[in-house]
This record gives sequence, structure tokens and C-alpha cells, in this order.
Amino acid sequence: MAGLLVDLIAFGHRGERISLRLALAWSVGWSGLGLAFTGVVWWWGGRARAEEYLAGFLVEKSLSLDNLFVFAVIFAYFAVPAPSQRRVLFWGIVGAIVLRGVFILAGAALLEASHLALYVFAAFLVATGIRMARHSGAHVNLERSKLMRFLTSRLPMTSSYSGDALFVREGDGWVATPMVAALVLVAAFDVVFAIDSIPAIFAITREVFIVYAANAFSLLGLAALYFLLADMVERFRYLNVGLGVVLAFVGLKMGLSDLLHVPTHVSLGVILAVLGGAIGLSMARASLDERAAVPKPTMGEESA
Repeated sequence: MAGLLVDLIAFGHRGERISLRLALAWSVGWSGLGLAFTGVVWWWGGRARAEEYLAGFLVEKSLSLDNLFVFAVIFAYFAVPAPSQRRVLFWGIVGAIVLRGVFILAGAALLEASHLALYVFAAFLVATGIRMARHSGAHVNLERSKLMRFLTSRLPMTSSYSGDALFVREGDGWVATPMVAALVLVAAFDVVFAIDSIPAIFAITREVFIVYAANAFSLLGLAALYFLLADMVERFRYLNVGLGVVLAFVGLKMGLSDLLHVPTHVSLGVILAVLGGAIGLSMARASLDERAAVPKPTMGEESA
């Protein structure tokens, strides 16, 4: 929790434009700390617990990466100024912290109360994995969103921003700035992200401490990661497929756990291979597309 407070408060001052170097330094630092915590878990609970934490951390961090792409779509849709994006991310991450805590407690209670909940979680993960693999989260259609239509029809809103202000005075009353709509949509997607995320980590481990730790460390540096990768959304075109395969895999592993035990190190290997392959293919495809986009010289240009 102390690390999350440091990350939220110390990274970027209000109104400050986040540089690429600052975002890279914070992202590498927090990600390294999250990986290093594997050693602490090994010392506390042994190799098996450490493998569970590492697998959970990788899944949660990857899901958070996909979530950031949705935030990028929201910011682009509302044309949120770059200096003001930090404030929206601040409250978005706070919401994610609270919601994941609530869902972790609820998930642990459900699994403790009824063995049937295990199969419900498993079916949900498989269905979510298929949906995610078929539809990229980076192409969310906000105009068709019921929440978006409700906001625009019920909430008087300006077309311009006034710094970081949520409401401004116009005439005799107050009207919202587009910042309010961006915050509401980020909060709404936080709920969706928590629903997707928590069953995935419980499919890997039932140890609540590891679930909390993996989620906490996956959220560290999330704002910095956004500013580092916001302009690279289209380069990760196969990430949603990789995440979908991982979610379907852990869902099947969870649903078949009474019949078949898959060692954690095998699960970790599958997760690393699938996510690494998805990212590698994405970067390779982006490189090929960039080369294809470069105009080839004509015969006259070549001779010149």
C-alpha cells in the first residue's frame, strides 16, 4: 500500500507533462520491484508459492496493459489534454485498487462457501478469454455505449476543458467539462477490469496474500506505463489474442482441477510462452507494416 501511495503521489506533478524518460524509469523500476518480490514470496512460502505469485503477477500485469489501451481510447475520444490525463489516471488507479480489494474478498468468500463457484469462475474465464481473443479492447466503440449516451443526454457539458476542473460556471449554473465523462467511463471500465482480473488470479492460486500481492504490484507504475505505451497501442495488435488464450487456459485449468493437476511451473511456462509470443508477433507485424508503408523509389529516383 505504501508503494501505491508513493507511485500515485510522487509520479508527475499536477499539470506537468510526463516525459518519455521519466515514464520509462518509473515503469522499469516498479516492474523490477514486482519481479524481485518473487524472492520474498519464495523465502516466505517456498518455490511453489513463488511460482504462483510470478504467474499471477504476469497475468495481472498483462491484463493491466490491455486496460491501458482502453484508457488511451477514452482519452483520445474526449481529447483529454496530456497534462490532465495524469489526474484521470490517478482516480482510475485508485478505483482499481478499491474494486480489486472488494472483488478479492468476495471471490475468496465464494470459493470458501461453495465448490460450485470454482466451476462458475472457470466457465467465466473461458468465455472471457474467447471474447477477448476475438475482439481487441483497443477498439472500444464509446459512441454505442449506453453509459455514454446516458451522460450526454442527462449531464450538461461544455465542449472545452478548463485546466483540471470537473465543473465550470456558465451563466447562472454549473456545467461539467469533458473530464467528468472521461472519469466516469474510466471508473465504469475499472469495474469490468476487476471482474475479468480476479477470477484469473484465483485460477492460479487460492492464497489470498499472493492474490493481493500480485494485484498490488501489477498496479504499481501503471500510470507511468500508460505514458510510455500510449502512442504504441496499434503495435500490440495480437496482445488481446494472447491474453484470451491465457484466460481460457487458466479457466480450463481451474475447471478441471478436480480431475487433472497442472503444476504451477507448467502454467507459468505456458503463460510466458503465450504472452511472449503475442508481443513478439505484434512487434514483428508492426515492423513489417512500417516497412511496407515506406514508398519505394522509382526508376528515375534510383538512377539519380
